[in-house]
Amino acid sequence: MPFGYASPEQIMRDKADYARKGIARGRSVVVLQYEDGILFVAPNPSRALHKISEIYDRIGFAAVGRYNEFEELRLGGIRYADINGYTYDRSDVTGRGLANLYASNLGRIFTESIKSLEVEVVVAEVGDTPDGDAIYRLTFDGSVFDEHGFAAMGGQADAVATRLKERYREGMPLADALEVALTALTEPGGERPPVAQLEVAVLDRNREHRKFLRLTGARLERLLSQVSGGGAAAQEPAEEPPGAAPGEGASGAAGASGASGAAGASGQATPPPTGPEGDIDDGSSPL
Repeated sequence: MPFGYASPEQIMRDKADYARKGIARGRSVVVLQYEDGILFVAPNPSRALHKISEIYDRIGFAAVGRYNEFEELRLGGIRYADINGYTYDRSDVTGRGLANLYASNLGRIFTESIKSLEVEVVVAEVGDTPDGDAIYRLTFDGSVFDEHGFAAMGGQADAVATRLKERYREGMPLADALEVALTALTEPGGERPPVAQLEVAVLDRNREHRKFLRLTGARLERLLSQVSGGGAAAQEPAEEPPGAAPGEGASGAAGASGASGAAGASGQATPPPTGPEGDIDDGSSPL
């Protein structure tokens, strides 16, 4: 037997263990349905490196793990959506199609490359009704899970999913859904992350055209005040307030995305990562 020989089974186990350890160092992300769409919530101390993004009109993306690796996946998904939407029809771009594309790429890299990607991804699509919503969770080896109601991934995914299961119910108002997500993301007896370190976004089926909307600043603080104050969980206004930054994503014209982070439908490009913040050592660290 040659020195240093390892069986294919051992190689696959080693790559899987390596990927799981990398993903476990990232902060958990929660994706769940609420009465008007799909909510994304993630603790994120960085203002430059997003874990939650828009892919297309009705499709959102969330990831945990190495930022440089899942950012490549995000940009590839935007290019796929732009080209197919422009060449055929915008309705031909679906969350299932993107999930299949990501599954194929992740599975090929896991099988053929020396190092697997240290990422876990959620592709979510909002429908015209709650029954049309879809949440797909993809793991580092290309496995696809069709989640119902909610999904959790990241370092404490099992514990977070357990807390979600205990509190989640269908048809929750947005404020209630946010309360459930934050409770699930917070260790028992621990403190919730401050507003400045929360990344929150929705796919709102009531919005015209582009459904993706980031909840930041005063909008997010008002929503959190409803949670903490126990008031009525009213849906936040769907339109962007004056001066607010639009959601990021793809426009549907071929080539709308690029190395800087893919332009949105308004033509404004997502700011490229300018440098590490918080606990991010570099662009390749788990996020």
